[in-house]
Amino acid sequence: MATGSSNLNRLSYFVAAVETGSFTAAADRLGITRAVVSHQIARLERECRTTLLIRSTRRVSTTEAGQAFYYRCALILEEAEDAFGELAEAVQELTGTLRLTAPVDYGIGAVVPAITAFSERYPQCRVDAQFSDQTVDLGDGRLDLAIRAGWLTEQHLPARRIGRFEQRLVAAPQWWSCLDGATSPETLAGFPIIANMALRDPARWTFHRDALTQQSVTLQAALRLNATLAVRQAALAGAGLAVLPDYVVDPDLAAGRLFDVLSDWHLPRGDIHAVFPPARYRPARVRAFVECLAQ
Repeated sequence: MATGSSNLNRLSYFVAAVETGSFTAAADRLGITRAVVSHQIARLERECRTTLLIRSTRRVSTTEAGQAFYYRCALILEEAEDAFGELAEAVQELTGTLRLTAPVDYGIGAVVPAITAFSERYPQCRVDAQFSDQTVDLGDGRLDLAIRAGWLTEQHLPARRIGRFEQRLVAAPQWWSCLDGATSPETLAGFPIIANMALRDPARWTFHRDALTQQSVTLQAALRLNATLAVRQAALAGAGLAVLPDYVVDPDLAAGRLFDVLSDWHLPRGDIHAVFPPARYRPARVRAFVECLAQ
């Protein structure tokens, strides 16, 4: 069987024919003639000693063997494309614009410092960041990266976990005397909570004290707010209890502006993920920024 770049070219012709459904469309994609595509795929079939495509007057489709071969070929070409892209970028300074989205609270607390460090290290790169507590879609191709805090719902997209956070049940100091006798989640049932409406079930929480002990409680929603930083501000003003991530409230806990309610009990942890659009090739500036943020 032939080896080297000529054989890799034949694989690309075959993949293009499968993905477009015809030799003519494949030729248009590749910028060559239909005859070249047809001839090279026929040669590939002779080398493989099997029929890969079923031809008709209007389109081509894969045989069973051809479909299995297509998946392998697509992976080989993807790896080759990534390798050439990484090699090209390794010998030149990172450039271009990195476009990302992140939640407002985590964006301000963690992403902005990472952007600053990234911009100092790679001055030829620009960063456009959208901070929003709404999930911004990655499917339209306008963004290179999304930072998600919490439970990942986009299971169909490639993602990398870059960190974790704890959730804290907190209250302002004026609530101390009322909560001093609270020893378990069940004793909190009558207390008001500032509900974060960006969450699925903002007033119901399950607490764990150890591996065997857990309690769930539904609290009374005194306020309903749709932004984490608004919930924090309401908690500081004494509007009620609040569940907030540690990266938002740890400075307030350290300064005594808020206190940790039921410190012997723990809420479920959350994850920080870098989520990528469904693209074959990921620019080096995206990989470099994710490493910067993860550190």
